[in-house]
Amino acid sequence: MCGISGFADFSKRSSIADLQRMNDTLIHRGPDGDGLKLVENEHAVIGLGHRRLAIIDLSAGGHQPKSYQHLQITYNGEVYNYSEIKAELIALGHSFETDSDTEVILHSFAQWGPSCIHRFIGMFAFAIYDSRSEELMLCRDRAGVKPLFYSLHNGLFLFASELKAIIAHPSFDANINRNALAAYLQQGYVPTPHCIYENTWKLKPGHTLHLNLKDHSYTEKQYWNVYDSYNLPRRDISFEEAQIETEKILVNAFQYRMVSDVPVGVFLSGGYDSSLVTALLQKNQTEKLKTFTIGMPDKGLDEASHAREVAQYLGTDHTEHYCTPDEFLNIVPSLPHFYDEPFADSSAIPTILVSRIARQSVTVALSADAGDEIFAGYNRYDFTMRYGKKLMALPPLTRKVLHTTMDTISADRIPYFRNKYLFHSRYEKIKNVLRNTQSQHVSALFSKQFDDAALAKLLSQPFETLSTAFDSRELRHEDYHILSHMMAIDYQTYLLDDILQKVDRAAMSVSLEGREPFLDHRVIEWAASLPVHYKYQKGIKKHILKAITHKHIPQAMMDRPKMGFAIPIETWLQTELKDKLDYYFGATFVKQQNIFDTQELNRILSNFRLGKKEYAEKIWYLLMFQMWYDTWMNKKSAA
Repeated sequence: MCGISGFADFSKRSSIADLQRMNDTLIHRGPDGDGLKLVENEHAVIGLGHRRLAIIDLSAGGHQPKSYQHLQITYNGEVYNYSEIKAELIALGHSFETDSDTEVILHSFAQWGPSCIHRFIGMFAFAIYDSRSEELMLCRDRAGVKPLFYSLHNGLFLFASELKAIIAHPSFDANINRNALAAYLQQGYVPTPHCIYENTWKLKPGHTLHLNLKDHSYTEKQYWNVYDSYNLPRRDISFEEAQIETEKILVNAFQYRMVSDVPVGVFLSGGYDSSLVTALLQKNQTEKLKTFTIGMPDKGLDEASHAREVAQYLGTDHTEHYCTPDEFLNIVPSLPHFYDEPFADSSAIPTILVSRIARQSVTVALSADAGDEIFAGYNRYDFTMRYGKKLMALPPLTRKVLHTTMDTISADRIPYFRNKYLFHSRYEKIKNVLRNTQSQHVSALFSKQFDDAALAKLLSQPFETLSTAFDSRELRHEDYHILSHMMAIDYQTYLLDDILQKVDRAAMSVSLEGREPFLDHRVIEWAASLPVHYKYQKGIKKHILKAITHKHIPQAMMDRPKMGFAIPIETWLQTELKDKLDYYFGATFVKQQNIFDTQELNRILSNFRLGKKEYAEKIWYLLMFQMWYDTWMNKKSAA
């Protein structure tokens, strides 16, 4: 796990000092070393920068950028099956100087060209400069575990693992993309391929970018698509056979994530996904697996006792840390630095804290994300399956009466449900579903905080809706199922731009490599082809995954409501963070931005302070943007 940065400057004004400045911003991603390479040809000056976190081949042989023949690479990630590929290359006549997967990627590219990517099992983002073809190629792994940003403007191409490295180049123009801002306020993140800055993008997962240094043109090519698996005929296989084969694939994927020359641990929440990862890995090794969890100050959101019970049953070397409210709150001011694009998932805070705890013992930690997206685990899937058809069947007038009535009644006045986990946020999202029940838009509706009409009131300037993976129509009509549609969309949106970004930045903030065992591409390729009712059956979410888990952990220990990794933001916004709201929502700060309608912003804040707790998440989204703006836009202007 590392950080990469670089450029291709057709004006040839960029220097080694500019590359160093970019690279230095990523020291948290790679404290074990740095490397710079500057090459000039007839058309451009090319810079490749690297920050190293030593995981495989701890010797100097793992140093980057690395060269082989006419190729040079800077690379972030892990190719877990590099030993098998290396053996194949040796049989073809290749010889190696190191035991690093970086060298294997270079030789693979030399042997097979860009198609070598299809052989890789892993997570990766890399740039390869080919002096023979005079092309710079960027590549991002299939699921997008590793981030990769790029910018092209005024003859300057920039790329990096994080935006802060791109911003550090003196010629980068940091102008806000107003349409991306609108998308952030709806989703809590800027959706791929878009970026908060103009002329800047995220490389899509499963894609390569090819920059022709001769004519300055570039093309993006897709080498993997999750819909290719969803569009296959459903497998004619019994549930018992599916269980056996699914477990085999999971075991292999999980064990690959243990490939390392440094200590490895697991984030254990006590839920199904992390418990299954822990169970399958502990079963196949004699040494105690290191597991980590943190306790939450709000007992209603605390899963530490469940994690402890699972750890004791499986016999892991378990570390449990109960955090104080101050430990959580002290993270808040640093969020805009590590999440250098506006990001509103408040669970980033406990994720950073559990990463800090883990980093005291290990350099690599497995995070069991994507089980929900792959095996149908979210409550919104259950809601859609139970009530979706009924909602869509309601006459427009009835839907209007319902959401209008909900607008006048605070979620906190709803008996019983007001005490349920995330009810206030879900109350708002149900309103969105009532306003528009088209099945093709259900995933976007469930995730939006502000609809278009609300945004038009809030923003001082008009905006256009961006084209994103939410708009995909790639699922074949013959195989269409609303659940498959929602899972495929979530795999490319919420998982990609929220969950994976959250874990990557949180782990990297303390130089910890985060690995995602469920995001082995073979897992989704298999699971997507299973009958839908193997994943969701009569109200049972993650049906097949739970059946496998119950083989290794007693069902009575696992059956409990889903809790998530949440923090009490509505309480904080009323108390400890009240001063921040006063400052960042104040007239002085807001007017100098010229972004928000002051009156509408105050109305939202007033509604929250008058007791409408369902506004808390909207307030949090806005606060995170204001703090980001202060960190990156105001400081950039001051500089």
